[in-house]
Amino acid sequence: MLIKSQVKYIQSLSQKKFRDDENAFVAEGPKIINELLAAANVETLSLYALKSWIDNNAEIIKSLQANQVIEMKENELERISFLQTPNHVLGVFKKPFFGKPSFEKKITILLDGIQDPGNLGTMIRTADWFGIENIICSKDSADIFNPKVVQSTMGSISRIQVLYEDLKTFIDDHANIPVYATALNGKNLFEMNPIEEGFILIGNESKGVHEELLALTKEKITIPKIGNAESLNAAVAAGIVMAWMRRSL
Repeated sequence: MLIKSQVKYIQSLSQKKFRDDENAFVAEGPKIINELLAAANVETLSLYALKSWIDNNAEIIKSLQANQVIEMKENELERISFLQTPNHVLGVFKKPFFGKPSFEKKITILLDGIQDPGNLGTMIRTADWFGIENIICSKDSADIFNPKVVQSTMGSISRIQVLYEDLKTFIDDHANIPVYATALNGKNLFEMNPIEEGFILIGNESKGVHEELLALTKEKITIPKIGNAESLNAAVAAGIVMAWMRRSL
């Protein structure tokens, strides 16, 4: 049975301050939950689930303590869900643990002011598809553990290390690694060779990359426009750039 303190605690995790204080986040839905349960770098704190989900996943959750798995009715799950339509199971997890990242001989994504949670989550999921291990976000970007971001990653949150840094300082501290920034006046992306090492810098959904960061780039790149659309969605643009830069590697 769901008690008031549990509802209050879960709802508090919708706010970044409490997620940081508790070092915890919420995920919902069978696919994401199953991936997080299987991840070695993620600790499960509690699961709130319909009886049907618990029965169907008995083998997966057998290592958890009995008090970590709380059986719910649909109306109870609705009270704690961040989704319009609750999806069988909600979990509270400790934030993933990653070791110290390495950026040499790798492609790393830098995100400058990506504020839409859906875009950030999609970029994380896309980076996972292309085998990119690390994403560096500017400090004004959306929080990776925002429930909407978590949902959009579809489980990739446990495999991609996302760090928040002052991007100018970060680039200066890794001056040996070339930066390729997306810009309207850049070189045609499709005329470029694939890269084995570099930072791919993607800008804010409406403002693009800050000028002070563009000044630090090795190459400005652009996706050539053929049709009449005014712009590309930031996550779509990031996916196209990742696909082209990673081809044949």
